[in-house]
Amino acid sequence: MTVMTEPVGLARVLRTNGSVRAFRAEPVTDDELFTVLDHARFAPSGGNKQGWRVVVLRDAARRAAVLDLMEGVAREYVALMRDGQRPFGLTAHGRWPGPGSVDLAAARAETGPSIVSPLRDAPVLLVVAVDTGLVAAMDAELDRHGIVAGASIYPFCQNVLLAARLVGLGGVITTFAVREEPAVRTLLALPATHAVAAVIALGRPEKQASRLTRNPVSAFATVDSFDGPAFG
Repeated sequence: MTVMTEPVGLARVLRTNGSVRAFRAEPVTDDELFTVLDHARFAPSGGNKQGWRVVVLRDAARRAAVLDLMEGVAREYVALMRDGQRPFGLTAHGRWPGPGSVDLAAARAETGPSIVSPLRDAPVLLVVAVDTGLVAAMDAELDRHGIVAGASIYPFCQNVLLAARLVGLGGVITTFAVREEPAVRTLLALPATHAVAAVIALGRPEKQASRLTRNPVSAFATVDSFDGPAFG
């Protein structure tokens, strides 16, 4: 199962592979999706354990149920943002302090389009899970929220987006569903050994970015120490 398209230079892909949330009403073939996953599987993971599992959502009812769960969390996100907060942002000690005065239940009950709504038109929805017994959480004993285990799953997710470009697709990595993991677990028969890492939407972009705005190297790279001179 190999799909050949016009080659896209790696540098161009890296500089233009922004999140895509609006898709053309065109199907994605099984060959195209297989090609994406076949390339993505070469992502690095701790100990090369390759603990990822991908559920390709095709059943309309299950798709809608997962998206409904995501939409509720997205409404929470927007409500926190309207309140001037960094939604679900961590403190200096690496913990989320909670919603403050924001009524998250009321936010979830809001109606109308949300930032998740465009994903309902995505031809492909992938639920990415990871076997938590195959990741090395080197920061498990630190007094902050853990991040290191993600090094064994999110490179795979990024590879999915990069590989998508090879077959003319674009997409976006979302994590709204993670907040609803118990419900997602039930919907998809996800075993207790696995955690939800992301939902990735894929399709043919309505518009492919030709230029992205990002901070320059000198804004994030320093020499010898965090407060050292800027590099670059």
